[in-house]
Amino acid sequence: MRIGFIGLGTMGGRMARRLLEAGFDLSVHNRTREREEPLAALGARRAATPRECARDRELVITMVSDTPDVQAVVLGEDGVVEGMERGGVLVDMSTISPATTRLIGAALTDHGVAMLDAPVSGGSEGAEKGTLSVMVGGDEDALERARPPLEVLGKVVHVGPLGSGQVAKAVNQVIIAGTYAAVAEGLTLAMAAGIDVEAAHEAVSGGAAGSWGLTHRGPNMIHGHYPLGFRTRLHRKDLGIALQSARDLGVAIPVAAYVEQLETSLVRRGFGDEDVSNIARIVREQAGLAEEA
Repeated sequence: MRIGFIGLGTMGGRMARRLLEAGFDLSVHNRTREREEPLAALGARRAATPRECARDRELVITMVSDTPDVQAVVLGEDGVVEGMERGGVLVDMSTISPATTRLIGAALTDHGVAMLDAPVSGGSEGAEKGTLSVMVGGDEDALERARPPLEVLGKVVHVGPLGSGQVAKAVNQVIIAGTYAAVAEGLTLAMAAGIDVEAAHEAVSGGAAGSWGLTHRGPNMIHGHYPLGFRTRLHRKDLGIALQSARDLGVAIPVAAYVEQLETSLVRRGFGDEDVSNIARIVREQAGLAEEA
């Protein structure tokens, strides 16, 4: 299968590499062109524009930061839509607005191109190992055509019509927000009490409190060190999408709203490019506990 891949950041670069290693014919494009070079060394073809990246490709995957970025890459000047032939499939794996996803899908339909929204969860570790959770919205026939490369990236679950993948991702980010906040509060309580916090972490990880966040991000919070898995500023953006969806539906999600405010503070203080587990910074500060060096 001939695939175009646009967006080679923390997640996208690792995902594109997995597709190359699986033997797919890949063309790549990134706004910061230097990020294309490691993949070109592995056999990918570099493309100067999204349009060029999409030319002669059966499938194009986009993995960029935000709603306006997807609009520009897909529908803008020299965009994907100008390069794809009728009958192709665009898979947007970014996390963006469900409503805008449907508008982009309608525009692509007018050009004879099917669209799937397929945001992912699992962090940089999941992108590296091919263990992402892939939440797909869109036509089932289009999904079957896209399934082989998507299954190289992780577990694929079809959740409904176009836009449903983005709604599922909003659900995911709301749950992560509450989980990380609770993990930060629990571990801070252990620290303040003076018990062996690493032993406490091990003890509760095996019980009902166990979770991916506790297992994989609890150590970050214990040591006050937040190596990048998923950027705080991007999670804050995702929570903004979830909060807008909740407002539109009349659903109260106060925990997510609280975490969004904490993340806003972290971004403004210059911590937006750290892993989102850095919510523990604020919880520890409120408890009067200094972070480890």
